[in-house]
Amino acid sequence: MTTVIPFGPQHPVLPEPVALKLELDDDIVVGALPSIGYVHRGLEKFIDTKDYVQTTYICERICGICSALHGITYTRAVEKLFDLEPPERAQYIRVIVGELNRLHSHLLWLGLFADGFGFESLFYECWKYREGVQDAAERICGNRVIHSISKVGGVTRDLTKEHTDMLLKLCDTLEDQVKNIEKVFVNNYTVKKRTKGLGVMSKQVAYELGTAGPTLRGSDNAIDVRDIDDWAIYKDLGFKTAVEKDGDCYSRTKVRINEVLNSIEIIRNAISRLPNGDISVPVKGFPTGEAIMRTEQPRGEVVYYVKGNGTKNLERLKIRTPTFANIPSLLVMLPGVKLADVPIIVLTIDPCISCTER
Repeated sequence: MTTVIPFGPQHPVLPEPVALKLELDDDIVVGALPSIGYVHRGLEKFIDTKDYVQTTYICERICGICSALHGITYTRAVEKLFDLEPPERAQYIRVIVGELNRLHSHLLWLGLFADGFGFESLFYECWKYREGVQDAAERICGNRVIHSISKVGGVTRDLTKEHTDMLLKLCDTLEDQVKNIEKVFVNNYTVKKRTKGLGVMSKQVAYELGTAGPTLRGSDNAIDVRDIDDWAIYKDLGFKTAVEKDGDCYSRTKVRINEVLNSIEIIRNAISRLPNGDISVPVKGFPTGEAIMRTEQPRGEVVYYVKGNGTKNLERLKIRTPTFANIPSLLVMLPGVKLADVPIIVLTIDPCISCTER
């Protein structure tokens, strides 16, 4: 005889409105059914009342953790409608701020993951390091959460010599800090015991389910939009796709740690190659046609579809976020595990319901 219990929509490990109906045989999960849709903000419909410039600010507020990359993806999509190429300096600044966004998201996740298996001191350590990243973003963008760095045609703020010196210093400090906590996440006996061989998803299954980001790359799929998309700048900045082969919670953790270290290197290289010049170009007329733009957010590939009809308002905006793509993987990873391991597995897909529930 089995028992059905709820996991969420409010839970100490995942305080977001998502629920899992878990079917248990004793303390073993034999079935799982995700339940989403507790919140609907209607943001895609809201753009009917805003012009294409104002819509930038709506997109940036879809999620506070990956705000900059939402804004960058949207503005790049609209630039495609205008057949517009922003200045090279603006593109480099977008990369730098986007990677800062990735750093803060991954450090936030590492802290929550540590908290999930009871390492409170490690949780505080990760979030202390994240504060340095947030402080840097605030000095550059004027805000710690909603960065508002990207606009159609370029960026809203330039980087000064003071900013670049600060970022280089941050990179040096953060690299040492991350390598310090990496020893715990990778080598600690308790962490390995709680994560190795848990929530395994094979390479083929991860690909067929359409998973994204570290969830996909932790199962040996070397797919990252920064490597395959038309944002060619990344190819010149020492980008490396972080991949692990075992497809378990341990592998997904290592992918994120490696991505943190890689983001630090990308920021260094972007600063060293930062060209002089303008940070934006004039935009004339109204958007016409259709365009799709993809960006690698911290959780994986986000897809923006925009359609313009020659007026100041977009006719259509559609967004596919990585969490929406990763939630089905729980149906594969959860059956067969103990109830106590469910929070660990759920955390490894790093669900962001703010992104999913628009």
